[in-house]
Amino acid sequence: MAMEVTQILLNAQSIDGSVRKHAEDNLRQFQEQNLPTFLLSISGELANDEKPVESRKLAGLILKNALDAKEQHRKFELVQRWLSLDASVKAQIKSSLLKTLSSPAYEARSTASQVIAKVSGIELPHKQWPELIGSLLSNINQQSVHAKQATLETLGYLCEEISPQVIDQDQVNKILTAVVQGMNTSEASTDVRLAATRALYNALGFAQANFSNDMERDYIMRVVCEATISPELKLRQAAFECLVAIASSYYDKLAPYIHDIFNITAKAVKDDEEPVALQAMEFWSSICDEEIDILDEYGGEFSGDSEIPCFYFTKKALPALVPMLLETLLKQEEDQDQDEGAWNIAMAGGTCLGLVARTVGDDIVPLVMPFIQENITKPDWRQREAATYAFGSIFEGPAPDKLVPLVDKALPFMLNALMTDPNSHVKDTTAWTLGRMFEFLHGSAIETSIITPANVQQIINVLLHSMKDVPNVAEKACGALYFLAQGYEDVESTSPLSSYLQEIVQSLLAATHREDSGESRLRTAAYETLNEVVRSSTEESGPMVMQLVPLIMLELHQTVEAQQLSSDEREKQNELQGLLCGCLQVIIQKLGSSETTKYVFLQYADQMMNLFLRVFASKSATAHEEAMLAIGALAYAMGQDFTKYMTEFYKYLETGLQNFEDYQVCAITVGVVGDVCRAIEDKILPYCDGIMTQLLKDLSSNQLHRSVKPPIFSCFGDIALAIGENFEKYLMYAMPMLQGAAELSFHTSDADEDIEYTNLLRNGILEAYSGIFQGFKGSPKTQLLMPYAPHVLQFLDSLYTEKDMDDVVSKTAIGVLGDLADTLGPNAGPLIQHSVSSKEFLKECLTSEDHLVKESAEWAKLAISRSVAF
Repeated sequence: MAMEVTQILLNAQSIDGSVRKHAEDNLRQFQEQNLPTFLLSISGELANDEKPVESRKLAGLILKNALDAKEQHRKFELVQRWLSLDASVKAQIKSSLLKTLSSPAYEARSTASQVIAKVSGIELPHKQWPELIGSLLSNINQQSVHAKQATLETLGYLCEEISPQVIDQDQVNKILTAVVQGMNTSEASTDVRLAATRALYNALGFAQANFSNDMERDYIMRVVCEATISPELKLRQAAFECLVAIASSYYDKLAPYIHDIFNITAKAVKDDEEPVALQAMEFWSSICDEEIDILDEYGGEFSGDSEIPCFYFTKKALPALVPMLLETLLKQEEDQDQDEGAWNIAMAGGTCLGLVARTVGDDIVPLVMPFIQENITKPDWRQREAATYAFGSIFEGPAPDKLVPLVDKALPFMLNALMTDPNSHVKDTTAWTLGRMFEFLHGSAIETSIITPANVQQIINVLLHSMKDVPNVAEKACGALYFLAQGYEDVESTSPLSSYLQEIVQSLLAATHREDSGESRLRTAAYETLNEVVRSSTEESGPMVMQLVPLIMLELHQTVEAQQLSSDEREKQNELQGLLCGCLQVIIQKLGSSETTKYVFLQYADQMMNLFLRVFASKSATAHEEAMLAIGALAYAMGQDFTKYMTEFYKYLETGLQNFEDYQVCAITVGVVGDVCRAIEDKILPYCDGIMTQLLKDLSSNQLHRSVKPPIFSCFGDIALAIGENFEKYLMYAMPMLQGAAELSFHTSDADEDIEYTNLLRNGILEAYSGIFQGFKGSPKTQLLMPYAPHVLQFLDSLYTEKDMDDVVSKTAIGVLGDLADTLGPNAGPLIQHSVSSKEFLKECLTSEDHLVKESAEWAKLAISRSVAF
C-alpha cells in the first residue's frame, strides 16, 4: 500500500519557495485523500535506513503532528482519527516505529521515540497496544547501544505522555528497573546513561510506591548521586535535574540523604560548569519552595513536638548554605544581559537567597549583614553589586522590626549610590533593592515606615533623576517608584506624593517617549508605574489626574491613525495601544469613583468610546483585551447613560464572544458583558438574544479553552439579575447547561490545578443560580423556577458532603441557599427542610472564621426561617 515519498519530503525542505510550496500541497492532498496509505508511506520512510536523514526526520515530524496538536479541540479530532484507523494499518505503522529504534541514524531514532510515546498516549488509556512496554523492555537487553539509548528515550517520553494510573505497578517496577540500570556506572555508553537519566526525570511521578520502599529508594538515590559526579557535563546536569524533581515530589523522603546532597550540591556550585551549578542551586530553591508551602499551610503555629511534615532542611543547612550562595553573587558577568529572561549563577544565587530568607525569616539577617558591610564600598564593582543584591534579596521573610533599623541606616547610602556609582550594573541593582525596600517595609501595614517627611523629597528626586539613566536603570527606578506609590494606596486624605504629582507624571511620560524606551521593558514599566501613581492618588489630586485624560487620548488617537507600518512597527504600535488603553482604564476607575470628578471627566466619554472601538480594528489580542477592560470601566462609571453606545458596541461584543483563538479576549469580553449588565440593567434586553445564543454556543464548543466556562456561567447570573423575569425564555437552555456542569464538576481529577479549576467552575455555576433566583424575586413567574429547585439543593448537598470547597465557594453556596429560600418562599419549604445544606452546612458556615461566609450564612438563615416554619 505504501508509496514512494522521499523526493516530495526533500522538496518540502527546499530553499526554493515554489518547489517547497508545491511539495507541501502534494503532502496535504495525499493526507486528505488517503490517510491510511499516507501514514504507512511516511512511517515506512522513517524506518528505512537507506533513505536520507532529512526526509526521515521530516517524515517523523509529520507523523507526530498527525497524532497531536496544541489546541484541545484539534488534539481530540486527531485522537479520534487515529483510533478509527484500520487495526492492520496501525499495526504496520507501530511495527515500523519500533524497528526505527535500532536505526544507526540518531535523528530517526529520536523522532521515532517521540512518535511511539504519542501513540502510547492515545492507545494505552484505551487498553490498546498492551504488548508495547514488554517490547520496549526486551529491546534494552539487546547488545545494540543505539537500540538501548533510543528505547530509554522512548520510555522517558512515554512517562511524560501518560498518567501513572494507566499502567500497573508491575510494569512501573520493570520500567524503573530498566531506567536505573541504564544509569548505572557499570553502563559503558554515556549516551545510554544520559537517555536513562532523562527518562528517570519523567518517570519520577510513577515512582510513589518505589520511593516508599527503603531499599528501592536507597538504590535510586545512590544511582542519581553517582551520576552527579560523572565526567560528562550533560549527564551531571540531567542528574541534578532529577534531584530537583525529587526535592519537589519526595521532600518527605529526603532526610537520610540530605547531608550527602548538600556536599554534592556545594561542590557543584563552587567548582562545576554553569549549567550544572545552576541545577545544584535549583535543588535548594526547590527545598525552600516545599518548606515555605508547608510552613504557610501550618501557619507557623505549632509546638516542637507537633506532627508537622517539615524537616527544616534549610534552617539546618543555613551556616553552610548562606556563605555558599553569597559566594555566587560575586560571579557576575561583565557584559551580563539586562533583559528579563537573562539567567546566570549570580542571579540564581540571589533568587535562592531570597527563598532562603522567606523560609527561615530572621535567622538569615546576621549571616548576610557582615558580607554586605564588607563589600558595599569596595572598589571592584562586582563586590558592591553583590552586597547590594544580597541586601535586596532578604527583605521578604524576616520581621520588619529586624530590618527597619538596618534600612534606615542604609537608605541614604543607597540613594547616593543610585546617583553617583560609576557602574550601571551597581545602579541597576541599587534601584531594584530600593524597590524591594519600598515593597516590604513601607505601607499602612508597617508600624514604622522607612519613608518619612524628612526623606521623601530626596527619594523622589533621586528616582526621577534615575529615570533619565540608561534603560535598565530607568526601568528599575520606575519599579521603585511603583512600590513607593503602592504604599500610599490606603491613604484617605493627604498623601506625601500629592505635592510631587506633577513632576512624577511628567517624568514618567517623558520616559515613555524616550527613543530607547523599547529596551529593558522601560516603556511598559513607566506606564505601569503611572497607573499605580493614579490608583494611589487622593481626591485632592483629581484635577491633576484629569489633565492626563486628553494627553493619553491624544497618544491613543495617534496610534490608531498611524498608516503603512512594517510588521515590527505594527507590533510595537499594538503594544503601545494596549498600554494606553490600560492607562485610560485606571484613570476612568479613579475619576469615576468620585462624584466631584465623575461629571467633569464624562465630557470625554464619547471621544474615548470612539477611540476604544477604533482599537478593535487593530486585530491585536493585547490591545483588544485592554480596550475591552477600559470599556467595562467606562460602563461602570456611566451607568444607564452607557446605553447610547450599545448599538455600535454590540458588534464588537459579539466578535469578542466568538474569539475562540484568543480565549483571553473571549473571557474578558464575557466579564465586560457582566459590567454592562450591571451598568445599564434592563436596557440590555434588546441585545440578550444575541448574547445568550453566543454564550450557549461557547459552552457547547469543545474548541473553547475551559477557563472561559466559569465566567460564562457567572455571566448568566448577571444577565438574569439585569433583565429579571424576562430571563424566562432562556431558562430551558441555561438550566440544563448549569445542571450538566454541576454534575461534571464532581468528576475531575485530584491534581492541584484541577481542584482550583473545579472551585472556579462551581463558583461560576453558583453565581448563575444566585443571579437567576434574585432576578425572579418578587415576580409572578417565580413558579417557573420550582422544577429546578431540587437539583440546586442536591448540588449544594453534594458540595457539602464532598468537603472540598474553598471559602469563596462556601460563601456563594450558602448565599444560593438563602436566595432560593428568599425567592421561592414557602413553596420550597419542604424541599429545603429535607436538604443537608439547610442544617449541617448552614451550621458550619454560621461558625466559620471567614466573616464573609458567616455574613452570608446569617442572611441564609433568616431567609430559610421565613420560608420554613421550623
